[in-house]
Amino acid sequence: MTSGTIRVLIADDQQMVRQGFTVLLNTMPDIEVVGQAVDGLDAVAQVAELAPDVVLMDIRMPELGGIEATRRITAEAQAPRVLVLTTFDLDEYVYEALRAGASGFLLKDASAEQLAEAVRVVAAGDALLAPGITRRLIAEFSRLDGAPRAPLKERVADLTERETEVLALIARGLSNAEIARQLVVAEQTVKTHVGRILVKLGLRDRTQAAVFAYESGLVRPAGY
Repeated sequence: MTSGTIRVLIADDQQMVRQGFTVLLNTMPDIEVVGQAVDGLDAVAQVAELAPDVVLMDIRMPELGGIEATRRITAEAQAPRVLVLTTFDLDEYVYEALRAGASGFLLKDASAEQLAEAVRVVAAGDALLAPGITRRLIAEFSRLDGAPRAPLKERVADLTERETEVLALIARGLSNAEIARQLVVAEQTVKTHVGRILVKLGLRDRTQAAVFAYESGLVRPAGY
């Protein structure tokens, strides 16, 4: 980020959505919309050219959809964070977008404050995971995805017992402060554990950690 300003690229095939979000975000003193992409291919190209900090990515777009565009963008070094835009809070494609590397998702009817805060959260390296619907999506679509994946289960074994505990609590949507209270440790200790978990598992952020926890079978959706 330059001078504390968060650079944002908006990728959506609907001009009204792009322009509306641009107007909302440009009223924020710490956020600047640096580009608008009309489809996934355009988004990938503009990310390479403009190097934004955050991409607001629609899922359903012509030429190249948001999921594959997210996968291509997040596979690059120094990749921006991707926030998926969706119209429906139980969109079946959102889970696939999270698996593709998105840091969270946002409903298109979000308020200006919610939109700006979401951009700030992911730009800071956190993830839009909890509390709320992202957690429910991860749980539901992990359940639909089938049995735990053996290679992922093996990677869980690389974690210490405490790190495994912390990972499970991340997947359940707890913040660092909430995890600290539950485990009766300092919040800084939790932050250290989270950092080590991400490094050991090769994950980008808390959302990816939560997806991993469900896919490895470490955490199972409540009620199933």
